Amino acid sequence: MREIKVGNITESVVERADYPPERIKTILGNETVTVLGYGVQGRGQSLNMKDNGVKVIIGLRGKGRGWDLAEQDGWVPGKTLLSLEEATDKGTIIQYLLSDAGQKEQWPTIKPFLTAGKALYFSHGFSIVYSDQTKVIPPKDIDVILVAPKGSGTTVRRLFLEGKGINASYAIHQDATGRAAERARALGIAIGSGYLFETTFQKEVFSDLTGERGVLMGAIYGLWLAQYEVLRANGHSPSEAFNETVEEATQSLYPLIGENGMDWMYANCSTTAQRGALDWFKAFRDASKPVFEELYKKVAAGDETRRVLESNSKPDYREQLEKELKAVADSEMWQAGTVVRSLRPERAAKSKG
Repeated sequence: MREIKVGNITESVVERADYPPERIKTILGNETVTVLGYGVQGRGQSLNMKDNGVKVIIGLRGKGRGWDLAEQDGWVPGKTLLSLEEATDKGTIIQYLLSDAGQKEQWPTIKPFLTAGKALYFSHGFSIVYSDQTKVIPPKDIDVILVAPKGSGTTVRRLFLEGKGINASYAIHQDATGRAAERARALGIAIGSGYLFETTFQKEVFSDLTGERGVLMGAIYGLWLAQYEVLRANGHSPSEAFNETVEEATQSLYPLIGENGMDWMYANCSTTAQRGALDWFKAFRDASKPVFEELYKKVAAGDETRRVLESNSKPDYREQLEKELKAVADSEMWQAGTVVRSLRPERAAKSKG
């Protein structure tokens, strides 16, 4: 482990070098990891573990899109691709990677198979922290652990194949065997993490729900849309409005922030851009901070959880979701985005080839 210091705060992080392949094999060599669910996280994490030499089986609710995709990826029905019940029974570590609503729904199905000494693994603290709503209350004689990659399962897999690693958090909710921490850290590296930082289930879910609704997805789209609409209302063309709102951010400036930080990005922009950014960021902070404070309170109170579970449990949820996503895709801003992206040099070159 390595200690990092930010101001007066010191944190310990687990690096990939702390858990080389031989150590992972020692810790997980006698384990069978069952991955329940084959969504983006289930797919990415299971394939990475398999490539890292971990014994993995997949458990699914039945045949459908996920089952077909798992077969295409090489999982074998009856051997490494099983029902939820059979896979949970055979596994010693159960990665519960169904959707949050799916975890609530399937909990009575898998709980009887969580026998003493097993580990129940999450990539989100949702079901445990809000157990009053989900009713997910694990037996006392199993380990309950978490590894939460800070990105989608698609990114987890892509970075792994590129020889890189995503950062992730890990937490221990229950240590029945005395091996919970070792299991969590070994799994964290086996799924493709570059480094792990320790947290709690509660802190993970509070920060995650706030981030998704905030600057990672909800807030950033709201800001983009507001600027796009103002530019369009003042006579700017769709492509110009999109370029100045989204394309330059994602293709030029955000990568610079990711590589070297906000201060470096500021220092490497024009003096006009620097002055404007430094003069205006506080106004945006002051305008949005009350919204974030309200959001965090709703997350902590369980209001956001209640809405997720109620919405995702409706029989027409998927149909309504598709309508909402289609409305975004059909909006002028993202229609402009489709056109602008097609003009990027690498795509234009492919279209000519």
